[in-house]
Amino acid sequence: MTIAFVVNDISTERPGYATVFMAQRMHNFGHTVFLTGVGDLAYYPDGYMGATAVQADPNHKYKSPATYLEALQSEKANKIRITAPDLDVLMLRNDPSAEGEGRAWAQNAGIIFGQLALRHGVIVLNDPTSLSDAVNKMYFQHFPEAVRPRTLITRDKEEIKQFFQEQKNNIILKPLQGSGGSGVFMVKKNDATNLNQIVEAISRDGYVIAQEYLPQATEGDVRLFVVNGEALQYKGKYCALRRVGAKDDIRSNLHAGGSAQPVKVDQTMLDLVELVRPKLIQDGMFMVGLDIVGNKLMEINVFSPGGLNGVSEMEGVDFSVPIIESLERKVHYKKTYGVQIDNKTVAMI
Repeated sequence: MTIAFVVNDISTERPGYATVFMAQRMHNFGHTVFLTGVGDLAYYPDGYMGATAVQADPNHKYKSPATYLEALQSEKANKIRITAPDLDVLMLRNDPSAEGEGRAWAQNAGIIFGQLALRHGVIVLNDPTSLSDAVNKMYFQHFPEAVRPRTLITRDKEEIKQFFQEQKNNIILKPLQGSGGSGVFMVKKNDATNLNQIVEAISRDGYVIAQEYLPQATEGDVRLFVVNGEALQYKGKYCALRRVGAKDDIRSNLHAGGSAQPVKVDQTMLDLVELVRPKLIQDGMFMVGLDIVGNKLMEINVFSPGGLNGVSEMEGVDFSVPIIESLERKVHYKKTYGVQIDNKTVAMI
């Protein structure tokens, strides 16, 4: 199997990232693995999309994601021009909302080039036609109301004030576009002093999400991996962890100072998976991360859910194995059926 991972920028990848973890495991399993940044993607005169990609030494097995990434980021790394016909799978792992100032061009690049790759029979995951609808948190509103906290999305300050007054508890305010806990605020029920300033600050960059506060959030949230529309399991264990925010911080995102703890996946969490499964299947969302608080979903990360390596270490099982086996099956089915089977179907087999 030949697979290319698209990331925001190879130079900013870190050993603890799930993408590096999966790539290193696939490399050691004997697959041909490339990494490319969105800025390295291209469309060539011969009619193919492609990229300038890096590849670690195919004759060497790497002991850890850290040593593997070191090889990829080295000046001696093997840089290769690849095109769509070279690939079986293109995995889009770049996060559009993580692009900084001056890189607006990069936000949709992975999706656009991924759509071109589809024309040449490449399996593109998650499906790029659906990812184009998920570049901000509005995608979450397409899932059943039963799984979501009560939510208002607007730029109208007065509407947000009214929503705040209607709630029996605190509310959460955050930008429609964004990830990683960036720009997330809690307004307490008995203290609306800073409500105006927070709304003004967030709305400068677009719409504001006002959301009911779930008291269980004090215990952090649960990141549960879902693959092929089902909670990811391996050797009797679920791929999930509890993310607990730093003291006096409402955000539980790991790179916002949160910490990871083991968690027991219960029936409530599995019921949430069942409720979102039809939509995930319809959209070809091969691998996503569900962020769960109590009996509600706070977010569905469809671009680059992290924590895979951390859960593997915590639970003592390698959760990359069932993912790799699933990708191998998809390549087999695609080669068997060719154009008779579309990308969204292959994505969820």
